Amino acid sequence: MTIIKQLGNMAELIEARAAERGSEPFMLDAPSGAALSFQQLKEETDKLRKNLEASGLQPGDKVSVYMPNGPLPAILLLAIMASGLQVNPINLLSQPSQLVYVLSHSDTRLVFTCKEYLPSLAQALRQVEREVAVVVCEPDSMQVPVVPVAPAVAGVSASPAAPRVPSGVLSGQQIQADEPALIMYTSGTTGVPKGVLLSHANLLANASSTSEAHQLGAQDRVMVSLPLYHINALVVALITPLFHGGSLVMSPRFSARTFWADVCQFRCTWINVVPTIIAYLLNDEAGTQGHDLSQLKFCRSASAALAPEHHRAFEARFGLGIIETMGLTETAAPAFSNPLEASARRVGSVGRPTGTLAAIMGADGQFLAAGERGEIVLQGPNVMLGYYKDPVRTQESFTPDGWLRTGDVGYQDADGFFYVTGRSKELIIKGGENIAPREIDEAVLKHPKVLEAAAVGVPHPEYGQEIAVYLVMRDGAEFDAADMRRHCLAELGNYKCPSRFVLMNELPRGPSGKLQRLRLLEPAA
Repeated sequence: MTIIKQLGNMAELIEARAAERGSEPFMLDAPSGAALSFQQLKEETDKLRKNLEASGLQPGDKVSVYMPNGPLPAILLLAIMASGLQVNPINLLSQPSQLVYVLSHSDTRLVFTCKEYLPSLAQALRQVEREVAVVVCEPDSMQVPVVPVAPAVAGVSASPAAPRVPSGVLSGQQIQADEPALIMYTSGTTGVPKGVLLSHANLLANASSTSEAHQLGAQDRVMVSLPLYHINALVVALITPLFHGGSLVMSPRFSARTFWADVCQFRCTWINVVPTIIAYLLNDEAGTQGHDLSQLKFCRSASAALAPEHHRAFEARFGLGIIETMGLTETAAPAFSNPLEASARRVGSVGRPTGTLAAIMGADGQFLAAGERGEIVLQGPNVMLGYYKDPVRTQESFTPDGWLRTGDVGYQDADGFFYVTGRSKELIIKGGENIAPREIDEAVLKHPKVLEAAAVGVPHPEYGQEIAVYLVMRDGAEFDAADMRRHCLAELGNYKCPSRFVLMNELPRGPSGKLQRLRLLEPAA
């Protein structure tokens, strides 16, 4: 690990892995079984760097990737950063107005996309007041496409040929560790998306801490079924294996039907999922029938709080331990992790800080003692540079002495394990008493017919707010209001018992699987 930790940027990381691991497989494509070696990754990175340089791009220019999962998007994301450019993975779930905003605000000069998403991209680019070049390619390819000096696509205004720059300008050797490598936009459910700026040092710091926390090495392989346009998959399942010399299996998307088969066929040693996937796997009747999971070391859960009932049910059914973690886009993914040792983990906790400092802060800015609830704040080498072109919101996100304000409410116990009870904006205030929505969620999820649950506060003339719960029932289960109320009274008592239940086909979630609770209060819900 000593040599690895001295690496300063993505180009140096790719170079080092190619020298050490050579022809060993780095990435396998689940649908085809094709493999990309560490040496081939370096060769494709070098090809793209030279091509981008010849097309006229300058160090620090922004390049976007608007594609679903596949070998090529993974190569492009790494290679663009290794070329001294800033990569912008675009969320495929973006609404048209959000897509226009991201393309405009990011100052992107070039977008890699595929035929499937070209129509929506072309429509958005017509509303962008700056010409943007477009290259259409296939996600399942393992070779970077040629980038013309002025790439043009029918119906899309391509950028004019930029002045050519001297050979060698896009060189990995010139990239400083604190230079921006990534602009990733948040989902923007409470306003316009924010462009989180992360440096090479931020990304490598978390790849290092994740590798160390889970004791990962060259023998380890992870299944990638989460979208690469989210920070979890990008850092934890793509950059981290590259960091410790392991490998990954690239799946186009999550499918409960094929998940365990792919995990076993490619002999993955760990899986990286979100609570929604855990719920779907629990709801799948076939489960692991006919599949041997003995090669798996652990299941890593991230991006949202995992209900203890689902945690215990998953471990009991599949015989696979869950390591619950938590992170933010602003911290390049992981900031907390439970221990690798099963007996040391705490169900319901996001774990201890990993590679960062964490504390609980009160409304007056003072640190709180163990057991006291307040806002979780963070400091460390993984914390973002700031929000792109947004100094006001950047300043608002940090305390005067440099702690990142996460907006998550929680507490830590006497042993340093942290617990998240909700978001500060999501607290239910009933009759002047603060009620954590997660407490309600977890109680409702104990009912055997409930697959997912989300509590929110809704207006009440006397109490200010009352508790409503949005439910997704298990397959074939019928909702019985009287039975559900009896269950909640027994678990929560009368004061915290929900007064309203709403049935849903699915709960609103972001690309990471994180519950977007406040969207339940929108009229469309």
